[in-house]
Formats: sequence, C-alpha cells, structure tokens
Amino acid sequence: MAPKRPAGADAFPRKTVEPFVTRPAEDGPLYAALDLGTNSCRMLIARPAGSQFQVVDSFSKPVQLGQGLEASGRLSRPSMARTVHALQVCRRKLEAHKVTRMRLVATEACRRARNSRDFLRMIRRETGLPVEIIDAEEEARLAVISCAPLVSHRTDQLLVVDIGGGSTELVWIDLEDVEPTERPRAIMRLADGFRNPVPGGARVVDWISVPLGVATLRDQFEDVEEDEGRFALMSWHFEEMLADFSPYSLTQRSDEKFQVIGTSGTVTTVAASHLGLRRYDRTKVDGLTMTSAQIDRVIRDYLTLGPEGRRADPRIGRERHALIMSGAAILQTLMRVWPTTRLSVADRGLREGLLYAQMVKDGVLAPEGLNGVA
Repeated sequence: MAPKRPAGADAFPRKTVEPFVTRPAEDGPLYAALDLGTNSCRMLIARPAGSQFQVVDSFSKPVQLGQGLEASGRLSRPSMARTVHALQVCRRKLEAHKVTRMRLVATEACRRARNSRDFLRMIRRETGLPVEIIDAEEEARLAVISCAPLVSHRTDQLLVVDIGGGSTELVWIDLEDVEPTERPRAIMRLADGFRNPVPGGARVVDWISVPLGVATLRDQFEDVEEDEGRFALMSWHFEEMLADFSPYSLTQRSDEKFQVIGTSGTVTTVAASHLGLRRYDRTKVDGLTMTSAQIDRVIRDYLTLGPEGRRADPRIGRERHALIMSGAAILQTLMRVWPTTRLSVADRGLREGLLYAQMVKDGVLAPEGLNGVA
C-alpha cells in the first residue's frame, strides 16, 4: 500500500505519554507486578497517581529460564537456579517497601515446561513468593491494556503486538463503534475479557498467541550458519504460524485509520537504533512512531553488522544481541503481512498491564483520565 503522505510523516502524531515516572515515595498504597518470562525476570513497584502510576522501584534480570526448553520440554536446573536467585532479590525489594498488593506471573516457558509445577513449588519454598502461571489470553489482554494511552483517537482498526521471549501475542481490535475520544478508555476496559463486547465498546476481532518468541524462534534455527539465510527462514516460519489468525488475509484498509502498536524489547531496541541512542532513553522511545522504511533500514543495518558487529553495537546491548535478529524477523514479517507505513512504539507491556488492572479493580486509579493520542 503506497503511503498517503510524505515518508516520515506521522498520521498518528507522537505524544509523550508517561504511564509512570520515578519520583520520591509519597503516601498511598504500593503495588507490585512481576513478569517471569522465557528470557527475563522483571518487576515494578508503583503507587497510583491520578489516572497513571508512579514507579518507586524496579528490577530486571536476564535469567534465560527457557534455555534448553525447546529440546527437552523441561526447565533446566541451572535456569531454575538463576531464576530463583533473581526472585530472591525481588522478594527483598518487596519486603523493604512493605508491599502487600502484588501480582507475580509466569508466562510461556512455565506454560510449556513439564516440570513447571515443581518449579513453582521450588519458588515458594525458596522465596515465599506467590508466583502463578497465567494463560495466553490473559497475557495478551494485559499487554493490550498497557498500551491504552498510545491509542490514537483516529484509529478504527488496532493491532497490538507483544513479542516475548517464548511467544508472540497479536490482538486485532475494532474501534469503529467507539467515540474517538473514548478509544483509549475502551481499550482499558478489555481488562475484563475479550469476549462479550459492550455495545459501543471495543470489539476484539481475533487474537492469537504464537508459540514463537525471540528465544524460541532463535533456538529453532541456531544450526543455520549463514546470517541472512537464518533471518529469512525465521521470517518465513513465523508467517506460517499466522495462518489461523483471521485478519491474516486482510490487506486492504484505510492506512490513516489502521494503527499497529508494538511492545517488546525488540521494538524498543529497533527504535533506539533508529534514533542513534548510545544510552537508552525511555522518554524518547515510548510513543515514537516509526515508518516501515525506517524499520527496514535498521534491520538491514543489523544484517550488515553481522553477529560480531551486533555484539559490539551499544545500541543493541550485550543482553539482546543474540536475540535481536529473531525479534527483527518477527517484526518485519508483521509489517509485511499487513501493509502499513507506521508502527507505534510502546515501552510498556505485561508489568504495566498488571499494575493497571490491579489499581483499576481496587478503585484507586481512574481510567477516565486516559487521553490517548489526538
């Protein structure tokens, strides 16, 4: 589909949307959200502040919980030990802040592993933390509501993409029946579920959890030596997995009213590379709109760098260099399947969705304050 305006122009104007800011602690209840994924363990501790929240403390550690899972179907002892160590750090932070309201969840690696229940018992015994495994639909739902502030008032059709370590969630939402200024709030209300839409509300056309993320897709093609060949195979294989997603066959739409929001380390890394950031800056990345041409240019640069060049590139970082090409293959596939000229970049995801959901449920955060992007 040809662009309807000059390359680089934003149909969805960039707006700095702060779902949270780090500030000194003030009065009010503290909430915690922990995301134990296939590759990383990440936690936020925050308190409600109007229609958003303020981060008090955070934690992020690459634990590679899913390492070896593709081959064995089990979580390995070294992976579990690394993860328990990270969770002990999280427990100390929770105790130091006296957090009582929390949701601590595990996703795809624990959903798939045959020994995941044994692992949860190990976590409880070693840390005392109540980690639970959530299903793919809830993971998708939480990723969607975290992106509510980035939804444009102009958006009729919305695709939210969450590229994880072990899976990729895609949710297609029809907003045509929603008043433009109400669209961000309509997204937030999907926290109650994707089924049985409210008249005049957001309608989930379809959603899918593809059992391929940056770690699992890379593992399936690690025996392919040639860099560009591996990238092409990963892209082709991921597209095959989209066949059961009903919007897969949709290619004609108004580009002005179709918005793709991408949330993942892959998307934010590509955005940081596009901006030339040598030190990551969330305020410059979250809410950024990238054109498909800009995304393609960054991915071509990654391929030109090769494995050694990517390892040394400060924009990619040592923790992500081994995963960036599998993530880029997923991202480029999505931009090719649904021809559009823009992607909205979201530096937010499951943790933010967990916090929003807890706070709205407790009545301490009002979704009515969400304004979205005009």
